[in-house]
Amino acid sequence: MPGYTTRPLDAESWPDFAELVEAHNGVWGGCWCMDFHPKGPGWGKSAALNRAEKEERVRNGEAHAALVYDGDQCVGWCQFGVSEELPRIKNRKAYEEGLGNPPDWRITCFFVGRRHRGQGVAAAALAGALEEIERLGGGTVESYPDEVDGRGSASFLHNGTVAMFEQQGFARTRPIGKTRWVVRTSVG
Repeated sequence: MPGYTTRPLDAESWPDFAELVEAHNGVWGGCWCMDFHPKGPGWGKSAALNRAEKEERVRNGEAHAALVYDGDQCVGWCQFGVSEELPRIKNRKAYEEGLGNPPDWRITCFFVGRRHRGQGVAAAALAGALEEIERLGGGTVESYPDEVDGRGSASFLHNGTVAMFEQQGFARTRPIGKTRWVVRTSVG
């Protein structure tokens, strides 16, 4: 496995993030990793508006991710943020039915470039996100990964896998879908 490094998504690393997104058709047809943010003026309208809004959020410190690098090339990321920054999650109704204390941080999305899938990029991104969360003050971290049995395509695992999270210290708290779980840990 290559020796990956991670960096936070910020104004300086934005061009690396943008290059990877553009190489993959805007990710999911133009999402630009905006689906979990509050709905903004570009939501559901165009990839160009999503791109502009994402860049503005990054430059204003309102969008967080751990970017994974193979040498000097960005090959993937893990998006995270405080709950207000990322209020939209999958299986929201089931999630809210069992909601106790809300988390300090959420991990909502992973993306790995097609040539690097299955090579540990998502795990490196998760580790990088946890390091960034600790640097930013730490607290309770929650995510919503899928429990998989190896039959699905890795390209659709934008929430990561339960096994990957458990390997990095997360514990299952409750199911919120057929294969999706709420997992939690504390950092810092």
